[in-house]
Amino acid sequence: MYPFYIVDAFTSEAFGGNPAGVVLLGQNHDFPSDQLMLLVAAELRYSETAFVQQNGPTEFTVRYFTAEGEVPLCGHATIATFGVLRHEGMVSDGAVCRNHTLAGDLEVMIGEQVMMQMATPQWIDRHVDADRLHTIMAGEPARQWPSLPIEIISTGLPDIMMAVDSVEALNQLHPDMDAMARMSEELDVVGVHAFAIGDDGFTAHVRNFGPRYGIPEESATGTANGALTHYLYRQGIIAPQAQCRFLQGEAMRRPSVIATTLKADGSIWVGGNSRIIATGHLHP
Repeated sequence: MYPFYIVDAFTSEAFGGNPAGVVLLGQNHDFPSDQLMLLVAAELRYSETAFVQQNGPTEFTVRYFTAEGEVPLCGHATIATFGVLRHEGMVSDGAVCRNHTLAGDLEVMIGEQVMMQMATPQWIDRHVDADRLHTIMAGEPARQWPSLPIEIISTGLPDIMMAVDSVEALNQLHPDMDAMARMSEELDVVGVHAFAIGDDGFTAHVRNFGPRYGIPEESATGTANGALTHYLYRQGIIAPQAQCRFLQGEAMRRPSVIATTLKADGSIWVGGNSRIIATGHLHP
């Protein structure tokens, strides 16, 4: 029997942000079988479910599952996880926790807004066919697109960064999900992170699509916005030690605010608030 939580991450309001499942396994409790964790993720029906093993007072191992398979890291499920641990009194404000993941050992700073260190940013040298991508995203390869390059960036999970010329155009995207899943498989990326530079107090408005993993669209993605932070720095749009705010989920009517910080050492931290909306126990 395992306690589980349903948590909205990157929001302080119920039914906003991005929901995730969180399953607490206890102190040094073995992880259940991969098959069982897949079944639990499919049963909870959220894009990701985190399974949490406690290794010490501030040390945890977290594994992340979609209904389709395990992923190395999930930003919003990490925010949800450490929000739950804080709520249950298992970690305290001001603590710096170590999160062991398949993407590496990462630090998490505990407070009302949980901030997590992302994996070392990587620019991935794979060519993305712009016309093909634009056709997949909007059916219009010949329309006017921003001059910013399309790149694959990872801060734990690789995504395609694709600029759109306005928030209105961003919200009008209607991707061909089957074609995007095929392209994502070929390029070995999670999906596409489309963005429009903001002029309303947000660094950018964003939408994230991951049909390769059974996720047509996500309302908040920590890893992809960490990657976007690195991309914007590479393009000279933000400066070192910049603090960014990304607005995501508007098209899904689940607005989410994702905060990121680019530190002087080049590391990227991503965070936000979370809200527990349901609890229970699993009886597998």
